[in-house]
Amino acid sequence: MLPPARRKRNLKQLNKILVVIDSFEPAQVLAKAMVMARHFGASLELFLCDSEHAYVLKHAYDQEGIERAREHCLANARSYLESLRRSVLADDVLISLDVACDSPLYESVVNKVLSSNPDLVIRSVTREQTQGRFSLDTNDWELARTCPVPLMLTHGRPWCAQPSFAAAVDVSENEPAGTVRLIMRAAEFLARGCHAELDALYSEFPDSAAANHASRVTALRDVGAVFGVAAERLHVLSGVPETTLAVFAAARRYDVVVLGALTHRRALTTLVGTLTSKLVDALDCDVVLVRAASTVAPE
Repeated sequence: MLPPARRKRNLKQLNKILVVIDSFEPAQVLAKAMVMARHFGASLELFLCDSEHAYVLKHAYDQEGIERAREHCLANARSYLESLRRSVLADDVLISLDVACDSPLYESVVNKVLSSNPDLVIRSVTREQTQGRFSLDTNDWELARTCPVPLMLTHGRPWCAQPSFAAAVDVSENEPAGTVRLIMRAAEFLARGCHAELDALYSEFPDSAAANHASRVTALRDVGAVFGVAAERLHVLSGVPETTLAVFAAARRYDVVVLGALTHRRALTTLVGTLTSKLVDALDCDVVLVRAASTVAPE
């Protein structure tokens, strides 16, 4: 079980990055973490949790030797992280290591965040093919729901030499202005730290009231002015957002899109059908989820 709810931390500094390592694209996620660390002068902590062995040990009939097996599991995990750290061949970034053997994975990651206090978590997502399309697995959705700091989910596509950033915001009357500012603030911080330009995107349904269109364009311009986004980098799209935003982002070859995090309500069913969940599945680039809720959901 996760600890009681704690206040989330917005992305206002980037001194420490927690990199969740598994067998899926470890070199790719580490390479991206190194880019961020060098731009921001941040340290990295590589964290590997062997949740599969932990699950087996938790349900083992024979309790003898469980602790010995757990220690063997942790030793192997640490040895693997040591080899990853050696592969970096750089002494300009401080890299520490930690390992765990707990299940489920997302709880172990959140507990690590609460104890280690990073400013950002980076994880390479595990995409499962369901009904002909790819989607995140349960641990990724749960981590998106419960992670108390901004979470970067990487899809494996390498970044350009100069990463490009976009913020996807909802400037309609349905979205609190505070949420839009939170997303823009995080996106502007990341883009500026990487010496990159920032685009701001808004997509409205074709059947939206035409009378409100002008006010939404104005709202996007206003928020762009606050965060220093040039007028030519403000994009108002028309169409089903998860489709139009994904197509536009692919055409612009963004490396990272910043979104509002998923709902903090407990049930996984509350994530199904949300715009954020659809965008995370549809985008072919990495996403950073920033949480608008004032607390992390308790378990």
